[in-house]
Amino acid sequence: MTDRRRVRAYLGLGANLGDAAGTLAWAVAGLQALPGARVAGVSPLYATAPWGVTDQPEFRNAVVTLDVEMDDGQTQDTGALDLLGRLKTLERDAGRRPGRRWGPRELDIDLLVFGRHRIAVDRTPGAGSLDADTDPSKAARRLEVPHRDLGERLFVLAPLADLAPGLVPPGWRETVATRRRRVAVAEDPGAVRRVGTWDAAAGRWRDGP
Repeated sequence: MTDRRRVRAYLGLGANLGDAAGTLAWAVAGLQALPGARVAGVSPLYATAPWGVTDQPEFRNAVVTLDVEMDDGQTQDTGALDLLGRLKTLERDAGRRPGRRWGPRELDIDLLVFGRHRIAVDRTPGAGSLDADTDPSKAARRLEVPHRDLGERLFVLAPLADLAPGLVPPGWRETVATRRRRVAVAEDPGAVRRVGTWDAAAGRWRDGP
């Protein structure tokens, strides 16, 4: 029998088109249904002012803890690329289409952290950005984990700190909770606010902080 091990991943979810909260709940169910994967935690839901391109609806954001089963022969790199390819499939199934940089999204799923190692590897065709055709900067972008923008974006740090405040991502010298507090000082207090609590039994967020 093939030996298997589990790697803990943290995924950032975002959407701002249609029923954004409903789409994110659909994505959580889709992650739970991935072969060899188990959702181990879902953060509160956050409302986020648009970042980069401000003329669009505000986003809904959350973070999911996903335990991923890997074959003994798989490396961190190949395991992360395999997971990323499945995330891109979920994005497409949600109706995600190529769009402008920082523009509206039907669904965005980012691989924030994968295990205990830093990863920098060329993407396979199935793990490429869906925006590669419209955003040249993404066409040649490698997979980097922890995510290159993780430490700068409060809309990711806030829900991640709710799930794993003591997490020190590979290559960092501080916890997620500490980084969240530092980044929050420079943000508008209303730019990222908690608007829902995950109800695991119902498979959705309930309104209220």
